[in-house]
Amino acid sequence: MIKHRTLFTALFGIALASGGLQASAASNSDATEGKRLFDQNCQFCHQADAIGKPGFAPSLSNPELLSLSSDKFLLSTIRDGRPGTAMMPFAHLGRTKIEQIVIYLRSLSDVPNRSKEVDAQQDAHGDPRLGKTWFDYICSTCHGKNGDGYLAGGTGTALGNKSFLAIASDGFLRETIKYGRSNTRMLGYSGSAGLANLSDREIDDVIVYMRTLAK
Repeated sequence: MIKHRTLFTALFGIALASGGLQASAASNSDATEGKRLFDQNCQFCHQADAIGKPGFAPSLSNPELLSLSSDKFLLSTIRDGRPGTAMMPFAHLGRTKIEQIVIYLRSLSDVPNRSKEVDAQQDAHGDPRLGKTWFDYICSTCHGKNGDGYLAGGTGTALGNKSFLAIASDGFLRETIKYGRSNTRMLGYSGSAGLANLSDREIDDVIVYMRTLAK
C-alpha cells in the first residue's frame, strides 16, 4: 500500500511539474508573440524594447510603471488608446493579441506587480488651489501648464488627459509623484532625496488638482 501511495505521489508530482512547464511554455510563447506584435504595432513610437523616447512616447519597460500598472490599466490603454494624443486605439487586434503584448511588457521587468495594493490606497483629499501652485511650479515644466504633455511641447506625458485620469487610481498617481520613474526624466518629489520634498498632503493637493484638468 505504501509503495502504491509513493508511486501515486511521484506520478502526481510529475503531472504537476508537467502542468507548470506547460504553463511556463505557454507564457513564453505568448511573450514571444507579444514581442512580434509590439514590434509590428508599437515600436515605431515606443522604440525597441519599449524604452520610449522623451517628448515622443513614454517608456513601457520602466520597472516602476510595470509595478504600479494593473493588467486592466495596460489592456485598456492599448485597446482604447488615449484620445487627444498620438496614442491610437488598437482594439482591432482583439483581446488575445493585446494580452500577449501585455505579457511581453511584463517580461521586460522582474519587479513584483504591486497594482492591487496601490490601487487600494485611499482617495486623495486636498486643496486643488494649493495643488495648482505646486503643479505650475514643478509639473508644468515637463507636462505642460494644462497637463497637455507632448502636444504642448513638453517632455512628459499628458497628465490632464481624460482617458488617462479615468483609469489611473490616486494610488498610482501618488506613488509616481513620490518616487518617480527610474532612468527617466520623472524624478521623485518626496523625502530628503526628492526634488521638492513634498509632504503627503501636498502630493494629495496636486492629485486633486490634476483631476480638475480632465479633458
